[in-house]
Amino acid sequence: MIVLGIDPGTAALGYGIVESSRGRLREVDHGCLVTSPDTALPERLLAIHALVDELIALHSPRIVAIERLFFSKNVQTAFAVGQARGVVLLAAAQHRVPVVEATPNEVKSAIAGYGAADKEQVQRMVQLVLGMAELPRPDDAADALAIAVWGANSAREGSGRLSPVMDRAAVAPITRGESSFDRAVREALAKEAAEARASKRTAS
Repeated sequence: MIVLGIDPGTAALGYGIVESSRGRLREVDHGCLVTSPDTALPERLLAIHALVDELIALHSPRIVAIERLFFSKNVQTAFAVGQARGVVLLAAAQHRVPVVEATPNEVKSAIAGYGAADKEQVQRMVQLVLGMAELPRPDDAADALAIAVWGANSAREGSGRLSPVMDRAAVAPITRGESSFDRAVREALAKEAAEARASKRTAS
């Protein structure tokens, strides 16, 4: 089974392809598409679509695994990731390839054992899991390989992902009732609101 992992972004989009066979994983290809800020956004999105379209046509992945937009205080970054995600989802839909998604913390937990792992720890675990001779570079490509590993393991375990109600950016049908993702978003919003109130009291 071939899995295409994508770390989305309009400035830099990481991709990683892994093959799962007889319980073992190996790296097939990885890299990063960097687009120039001097290029118009529609052309950058077209370049992303062309790359993903080419990767799917070349490797025929059974699934595409992509990082889910979880939470970002930087609205500009959130929009950029969202736009790149949309283009990737379009390419996958055009090839009729199913998409699975996970938050960065879910991927880190699956790869390194805990959700607060740093970039280097993720790289080293990806290298170990895939039996690579060198650390995967650059960071975006290493993250994409980690997402692909997560996707391959999820598919092997048969853990289909349905999206919680609060996750309006998700690809799968929504489910009812509070999930761990719903709780994480609610707690993050509550924490931000509490910090804003505390800051306002301090200022006054």
